[in-house]
Amino acid sequence: MLRADYEAAQSAWQPCRVSDIENLVSEWLPLPDVAERLGCPITKVHGLLDERALVAVRIGERKVRSVPALFLDGDHVLDSLKGTIAVLGDAGFSDDEIVAWLFTPDDSLRGRPIDALHEGRKTEIRRRAQILAW
Repeated sequence: MLRADYEAAQSAWQPCRVSDIENLVSEWLPLPDVAERLGCPITKVHGLLDERALVAVRIGERKVRSVPALFLDGDHVLDSLKGTIAVLGDAGFSDDEIVAWLFTPDDSLRGRPIDALHEGRKTEIRRRAQILAW
């Protein structure tokens, strides 16, 4: 592991409040909308949450469980998301913290971790996530 990656990961992320998470993510999908986009029953979405392929956060006044739209890639879950969620979960992150970390801009990445995942840079992102567990 590169020392520069270690130092960047350690200094780049600070936890934020749940109310701030709502502002980090530009588009949220309630679980029924996730099911519609994936073309599956809502029970399948609940299964994806149970198996940690997705994470949801309670947002808004009514505290509706919602998923960031960028967790989806067309009509399927972003391929690199499940492993990244697992690494962050193993590091002790809550679902709220996972979403916050993925959507917090990081100058050393030239963007956000979620954008890097969409660009196919999962190895770099997972390496940074692993460092957070130390």
